[in-house]
Amino acid sequence: MTDIVEKPYQWLSWFASIALITSAILAAFNLYPYYSYGFMASNGLWILVGILWKEKSLIFMNTFLTLIYIVGLWFK
Repeated sequence: MTDIVEKPYQWLSWFASIALITSAILAAFNLYPYYSYGFMASNGLWILVGILWKEKSLIFMNTFLTLIYIVGLWFK
């Protein structure tokens, strides 16, 4: 049987996930622009987690999501 190896900075990924869920709740209640700032912050945390874990897919996806929120706020 193989042992489960936990990745480092697991607490940061949980915090980023909670921030992302909180942002989704703000979006569900249409609390603009707060949800956009929340999404940018939580995706920024996920970028950091991706860097710490050396996961290029996390870095790529969350960088572009953050850019989408920035552009959305810029042109609103």
